[in-house]
Amino acid sequence: MIADRLILNKKTVSRDFDTDRKSERPIRSIAKAFSWRVVGTLDTLLISYLLTGKITLAASIASIDFLTKMVLYFFHERIWNLVHWGKK
Repeated sequence: MIADRLILNKKTVSRDFDTDRKSERPIRSIAKAFSWRVVGTLDTLLISYLLTGKITLAASIASIDFLTKMVLYFFHERIWNLVHWGKK
């Protein structure tokens, strides 16, 4: 029984270590960037509309915001993925 537990614990630790070493794949960062930008863009659209009163101007602002922030978020995620601080 003790040997079984040691073996199981080693496998768990080994699996966790492999996960940390491999880290996130870029496609995951892209999916996270896209989903977050949808939420952020809806927020920008609403605020822009409330401030300007013009839906076309608000949509233009939200569209530019969507593209630029998604690219920035992707690179932000990839850089943080290189930082080992706070990982197990």
